[in-house]
Amino acid sequence: MITNNTKQERYVLIAVDTGRGYDAEKSLQELSELLDTAGGETVDMIIQNMESPSGATYLGSGKVEELRQYIQGEEEVGNSITGIICDDELSPAQMNNLEQILGCKVLDRTTLILDIFAQHATSREGKVQVEMAQLKYRSSRLAGSLGGSLSRQGGGIGTRGPGETQLETDRRLIRSRMASLRKTIQEMERSRDTGRKMRLNNGVPVIAIVGYTNAGKSTLLNRLTQSSVLEEDQLFATLDPTTRSGQLNDGQKVLFTDTVGFIHKLPHQLVDAFHSTLEEASYADIILHVIDASDPEWEMHEKVVYDTLDELEIHGKPILTAFNKVDLLADTFHGKDDRAEKILTVSAATGFGIDELLDSISDVLRELRVYIDRTFSYAEGNKVNRIHESGQILTEEYTEDGIHVSAYVPRSLYGWLM
Repeated sequence: MITNNTKQERYVLIAVDTGRGYDAEKSLQELSELLDTAGGETVDMIIQNMESPSGATYLGSGKVEELRQYIQGEEEVGNSITGIICDDELSPAQMNNLEQILGCKVLDRTTLILDIFAQHATSREGKVQVEMAQLKYRSSRLAGSLGGSLSRQGGGIGTRGPGETQLETDRRLIRSRMASLRKTIQEMERSRDTGRKMRLNNGVPVIAIVGYTNAGKSTLLNRLTQSSVLEEDQLFATLDPTTRSGQLNDGQKVLFTDTVGFIHKLPHQLVDAFHSTLEEASYADIILHVIDASDPEWEMHEKVVYDTLDELEIHGKPILTAFNKVDLLADTFHGKDDRAEKILTVSAATGFGIDELLDSISDVLRELRVYIDRTFSYAEGNKVNRIHESGQILTEEYTEDGIHVSAYVPRSLYGWLM
């Protein structure tokens, strides 16, 4: 029998509370959930109130000394602490100074999220994009102690993805690798563009599902399309975008695309690397915004999603907001979203509200379409079939002259049909 004796990494979580619209305690709780997703354990959480983080050591010098003594004391009684994780992105100098003083591994929020992405990327595209994001982040830190410290630590959280060999190379080799990855990503983007053009030519509507991580997007995708995409109650359970075919209550076919979840302080390296994936929303006919109604921080999550969409310059799309997980609430839920065409309450787990959601998608699509009323000859049966697939048929009558149809159809099909 083979047993795994690998010890779980244990970290102290650190935050600086500047008091400017930032709830450090809640942010650290989310950081703890991220650490749990990465396979680590939270030992303690420490918050220091400061006007701004120290440029040298993130925390103030006195608090750093307290932290050093705390870690040393835990070590002396046999409670090994792997290191600390700071809730903000650290500069190379801050990371180096903290490592020198504390004598342990020092990570930041960005490193932790990148590590989780490295664990959860399963497709070739996802793995390439994660590696690009990691190399962008680590290349600026090779001159400091991060590269050396991570190789000394012998792996673990914060070192997955490119691996120690990448960290031990010089900047020239890193740049060479990044150039190679850029070419690969460009090839993937061309392939993705081809797929988008095919969908546009086919006239099949696309609904992009967006939302904060762990809002239940994958569960909702499965409910809407009778699929079996991975569902787990953890942050970033699914990373690679997934597109599945579905059917609305009026019979028309649509495509639902699940995008990577957003999160507070999403590293800009990931936004850059996953830009082509995230911009699926900009090519969609409708954006389906999923919010976890059971999460007390849903309003902050809503803001993070819209800030990210704005950063990606995704504007002018009709938005349906679905407050999910209402089955977990004891009372009636009343959410708000000023940017949404309509707000719905659903439970992807139980199926509550799904029919109303599908009808709402049909209503929005109808407003985006063109009305036609004509008779097709029987030789044009393929056109009628396309209307069935991509349009909303109101009436259909078989006559001596052909098939008389009144329907709403995508603008992209209108010229071909007429």
